Amino acid sequence: MMEKLFYYFQFPFVRYALIVGVLIALSTSLLGVTLVLKRYSMIGDGLSHVAFGATAVAAIFNVTADVYITLPVTILCAVLLIKSSKNARIKGDAAVAMLSVGALAVGYLLLNIFSSSANISGDVCSTLFGSTSILTLSKSEVVLCAALSVIVLLVFIIFYNKIFAITFDEDFSKATGVKSDLYNMLLAVITAVVIVLAMNLVGALLISALIIFPAISSMRVFKSFRSVITSSAFIAVLCAMSGILISIMAGTPVGSTIVAANIGLFIVMELIGLMMGGIVK
Repeated sequence: MMEKLFYYFQFPFVRYALIVGVLIALSTSLLGVTLVLKRYSMIGDGLSHVAFGATAVAAIFNVTADVYITLPVTILCAVLLIKSSKNARIKGDAAVAMLSVGALAVGYLLLNIFSSSANISGDVCSTLFGSTSILTLSKSEVVLCAALSVIVLLVFIIFYNKIFAITFDEDFSKATGVKSDLYNMLLAVITAVVIVLAMNLVGALLISALIIFPAISSMRVFKSFRSVITSSAFIAVLCAMSGILISIMAGTPVGSTIVAANIGLFIVMELIGLMMGGIVK
């Protein structure tokens, strides 16, 4: 087994996949804790469907670097969702559901009407559930993904205290002078960036798993915010690395394998939490 692993590590595409996979998993895990605690976890699902719709538009116009279309569209919708959750006639989960289903339907419709691809079903399936694109990344794509991931991580680290404040008590943070609306908007923007990046890893329909599972798994055992953040990051990176390596050696779909690894680790953490009483601080 070890010889086989060392053999695969000789290929650049494996190293590229691991670098991008680890950075994306790390970014989603950090944001995931905040989104789960703020009950925004389904926003990730809605934005992933928006990203699918934007990807469909990029495919119609034969834009190879679809991130330049997908990223701004997803960021715009993330900002609109945050705004609508506060002062719109359609609020909360209803707005997310409408945007999610609408973007998914329109994207698939556009692909069927305008796409010149001979295998529309295959393209849609690979976009929704992930494909081998993570294993065929060029050096420039790796640099772009790494740069965006590092930006997300730096934003989270720099504004950690502000994010902590708006996560647990937004009203109190406003009273103490924290511009909570601004930081909620920042959170929405970096969430949109992470969603677009994660589409290469697990596909549009499985992105929510990267956001939810590491955070929920950590909360089974740990109680403090810092401990949950640290544990969530470790779990996400471990599952991403193991999922990518298993998929390469066993020939299984990358995205589904990573999610399966997250599910397995969630069960383990649940059992540990039950035995320890979830008292680790």
